[in-house]
Amino acid sequence: MNPAKPQSLTFTPPHCPNPNCQFHKVLSEKWSYRRRGSFTRKTKPYRVPRFSCLCCGRSFSSQTFSPTYWLKRPQLAAEVFKLSVGGMANRQIGRAVACAPATVDNLLARLGRHSLLFHRQLMQKVSPCRDIVIDGLVSFEHSQYFPFEHLLAVEKTTSFILHFTDAPLRRSGRMTAYQRRKRAVLEAQYGRPDPEAVYRGMREVLEVSLQGAAQAIVRSDRHQAYPRALRALDCTVTHRQISSRVRRDRQNELFEINSLEMFIRHSSANHRRETIAFSKRRQGSAERLAVFLVWKNYVKFRFEKGCCETPGMLRGVVDRVLEVEDVLRVRLFPGLVSLPARWEDYYWRRVQTAVLGVNRRHELKYAF
Repeated sequence: MNPAKPQSLTFTPPHCPNPNCQFHKVLSEKWSYRRRGSFTRKTKPYRVPRFSCLCCGRSFSSQTFSPTYWLKRPQLAAEVFKLSVGGMANRQIGRAVACAPATVDNLLARLGRHSLLFHRQLMQKVSPCRDIVIDGLVSFEHSQYFPFEHLLAVEKTTSFILHFTDAPLRRSGRMTAYQRRKRAVLEAQYGRPDPEAVYRGMREVLEVSLQGAAQAIVRSDRHQAYPRALRALDCTVTHRQISSRVRRDRQNELFEINSLEMFIRHSSANHRRETIAFSKRRQGSAERLAVFLVWKNYVKFRFEKGCCETPGMLRGVVDRVLEVEDVLRVRLFPGLVSLPARWEDYYWRRVQTAVLGVNRRHELKYAF
């Protein structure tokens, strides 16, 4: 009796990986491909089959459809994913998995892009959300002279994180005379942050979070930009504003967003108070937050005690608790998943830190 063939050798390509091929998005029975042998490598799967598209001529392998495509140490992806939401900074992760800090940076960028696509793909099949809580998480990039805000929306009844964006801020609060002079010098050199950034960022958060809803309830603090963003929506919104001075317990209507922000600071080293692990780039902060969003929504239980469901299960997005390996099982292509405008910028790394001279964009043609 012949032994069963390895699963890698029975692989069937789902579509052509070439974004310029007509069979990349539109799948039909007319698409045909040809087996082109295989190659061996030092990690599992040891033998990888190759193919070529008979329409565009692009050659590819089964690894082209894996999130570990082009990685020399594919096992690092899941390890870095777990450690990044465990409160460890990038250099700490590098020491834990025995790799260079730059490797961790690159892996987190890859995982962040994958997480953006993973979340949006699942969100395409859910019903509209009608009861959300919004707020902004203040952090900084490069130095405290460059603060910014991650604008977040979470569903009140399930703790499901719906969407996030970012908005650069001007440094404020109590400053010495020297700090005010330095701020003036930096603003003269790199420009002042857009005063409308919070409004535009929150407007996208609300449009994406309430997409398809005719009526909705939105709870927030008394930030002046939020009512303006709500007026730009097409749906009928009941806006409940709660003072930030109200006791922040479970009876507070902003409990879900307050606890989320607290948990982000607890699980992400780059957002802790008085930390040396702060994000050097706003782009990197968004990528780490995307990884956290997927982990919090689909991998972690909603509550630590007395709960065996994730926010994604309560929202009806998934029907079971996902493992990190489930999240990283299949590669997702940007041409097949629609991303909101700001998330398009995150995916292609268009968010720039002005004070840094080099801001590399994502322009790889084959690796993602």
